[in-house]
Amino acid sequence: MRTEEFDYDLPDGLIAQEPAPRRDAARLMLLERHGGEVDETTFDRLGDHVGPGDLLVLNDTRVMPARLYARKPGGGRVEILLVERDAADAGGRTWRCMVSTGRGLRPGARLWIADGFEAEPVGEAPGGRFLLRFECAAGSFDEAIERHGVMPVPPYVRRDAGDPRLELDRERYQTVYARATGAIAAPTAGLHFTDGLLERLARRGVRAARLTLHVGPGTFQPVRAGRIEDHRLESEAYRLPGATADAIHACRRAGGRVVAVGTTVTRVLEALGAADGAVRAGEGRCALYITPGHRFRVVDALITNFHLPRSSLIILVAAFAGRERVLAAYREAVRRRFRFHSYGDAMLVR
Repeated sequence: MRTEEFDYDLPDGLIAQEPAPRRDAARLMLLERHGGEVDETTFDRLGDHVGPGDLLVLNDTRVMPARLYARKPGGGRVEILLVERDAADAGGRTWRCMVSTGRGLRPGARLWIADGFEAEPVGEAPGGRFLLRFECAAGSFDEAIERHGVMPVPPYVRRDAGDPRLELDRERYQTVYARATGAIAAPTAGLHFTDGLLERLARRGVRAARLTLHVGPGTFQPVRAGRIEDHRLESEAYRLPGATADAIHACRRAGGRVVAVGTTVTRVLEALGAADGAVRAGEGRCALYITPGHRFRVVDALITNFHLPRSSLIILVAAFAGRERVLAAYREAVRRRFRFHSYGDAMLVR
């Protein structure tokens, strides 16, 4: 299929620049996979649309404040985005990074981030990345990142230095159930949940289970190939516990629905799913790229945000509910002025 078939017109003014005042106050579009009109409600009424026996599967990855600003020896500014620790460094101080400019990043050059916190280029990595080794004069690397890093909100969420919303991002660009540190982007469908909403759903008999997929830059890379089949996703580290596999099996046995909270959860479940809907526990790396024609074995319903045109994310949603149906829903969302992307509103596809 042509990538242009997953395009739509999105006014810039509908791209959310900050979250809703309350997490679960976001709007929620209701889309039936097999026909019917779209409807809408608010996210705090999710319990009206999932019920006893259903299972929410959540991605509990925790976003690092992975964006750093540094100075080169000559004074030039460099923006660094941590991607993943280099497995070859047992000390954990070397990272694969994206940098705003490679000019002057010679081995041995010192990049100043803050007093007592510097980075040294030690080589290049695949995909145009750089290997940087970090030095901390006091405390641990993780403490230095928490102190000096900035939450890596996507570039379409515009932030200037000193923007008061930078502090808001530390709380709101993170799910309330985030536990396992390692992502550089949030699993945004989960940003709408509150502890109170999860408790109310549990009282209604809606169970919740967790897996971890550390979201990396590959999830959000645009599909630049002319044909969607020629695109490839970067692999990302995942872990699916045995308790979650058991919960999915119990849900299926009882006739409930497996509700994936986000495209990241969907990719892990479908990568590990068997023909009978069972899921195997384990950990490793996931690079599953879901396109129309994929036979969904595990996921019965999907909670997701509104995604960029021509992205692997909208392609996944179209695979789940049909391209024409999804694009029609997006056009309706534009008409009704829903808020789009990471800090925007949500959709329940069932």
